[in-house]
Amino acid sequence: MWQSYVNGLLVALGLIMAIGSQNAFVLAQSLRREHHLPVAALCVVCDALLVAAGVFGLATVLAQSPVLLAVARWGGAAFLIWYGACALRRACSTQSLDQADNLKVRSLRAVLLSALAVTLLNPHVYLDTVLLIGSLGAQQTEPGAYVAGAASASLLWFATLALGAAWLAPWLARPATWRLLDLLVAVMMFSVAYQLISAP
Repeated sequence: MWQSYVNGLLVALGLIMAIGSQNAFVLAQSLRREHHLPVAALCVVCDALLVAAGVFGLATVLAQSPVLLAVARWGGAAFLIWYGACALRRACSTQSLDQADNLKVRSLRAVLLSALAVTLLNPHVYLDTVLLIGSLGAQQTEPGAYVAGAASASLLWFATLALGAAWLAPWLARPATWRLLDLLVAVMMFSVAYQLISAP
């Protein structure tokens, strides 16, 4: 049992620590301290559910359905381009991006819906979390322990990202920092979208 748990923990940590659109979103929310803990919790829950779905059968279904993968690919690319354009517009804005003064705070519902979109409309989530992590988990002697290990990795990572970035926020609360952050988010979103569109 513990071997399966550790396998899930290490495999998931190795994949989710790579900078991607979901991590960039959590980082941005955490630096703004705008509902960052609920966002991190939502990402953990989504990851756990997707890993469980992959381990217990969805990985096989997706691997055998080019139509589902194509829908996820193009829908995800469109969303990432839109979100990247929004971040780029903020980065080019002449307004101060200091949260305390001019940055409009969104409602919890709006932020969580954006987090869901970044998570569930990104095909890389399905390729990594469902197909790769799920396929490996299906081969474990204790698949339930493997899912628990992967969920623990997600909890550890997103809690660290959310709390660490929020702790650094007072030192990073300068307009130039926010512009750079939004620029990096835009580049990340456009990069992932390009990879999706250009994939064979």
